[in-house]
Amino acid sequence: MVEEARLEELDSGLAPVTDGWFVVNVRDAAWMTSDAFGARCVFEGDTPVFRGRPDLQPHKFADVGFALKVVWPGQPTGMYHGEANQEDFLVLAGECLLLFEGEERPLQAWDFVHCPPGTEHVFVATGDSPCVIFMTGGRTEKGTVYPRSKLAHRHGAGVESETSSAFEAYALFPHWRRGRPDNSNGLPWA
Repeated sequence: MVEEARLEELDSGLAPVTDGWFVVNVRDAAWMTSDAFGARCVFEGDTPVFRGRPDLQPHKFADVGFALKVVWPGQPTGMYHGEANQEDFLVLAGECLLLFEGEERPLQAWDFVHCPPGTEHVFVATGDSPCVIFMTGGRTEKGTVYPRSKLAHRHGAGVESETSSAFEAYALFPHWRRGRPDNSNGLPWA
């Protein structure tokens, strides 16, 4: 029988600190924010929400990663990249542009995106409200490439030189910090 995970209240909400099953509402979960890349809900403990808390051991999902990202108009979800694993995305609210394989495609709520391994992509929020995207990806292979892309660069989501280092790709941006997004900005769970 699989035991229930223990959730701990961190500075920005609840996160698992032991293995096992659990249920947490998005409004109660731990969050991280970035001036450059919006906000992300932390469903697992492999993120900086655990920094400064040596008493807690982060717990990472072994097979599949999940994220709930919130980006405001003009913000990208990250840097244009291609991962060695399959990734899938579901736009839950708002609008965005999908930049992929050198092309762009407008998306809206309930659009689903499937990216086989190696598909170059990033999302940039558009419209006049936050864009909420549920993201999931496999964890069997390691490796991400951040290719140089004129299209991504025009949208503030491109690197100057191709790299396989996340540290290099994000070097010019401030670090993520613990904290919930501002719920007054039209988020569905507010």
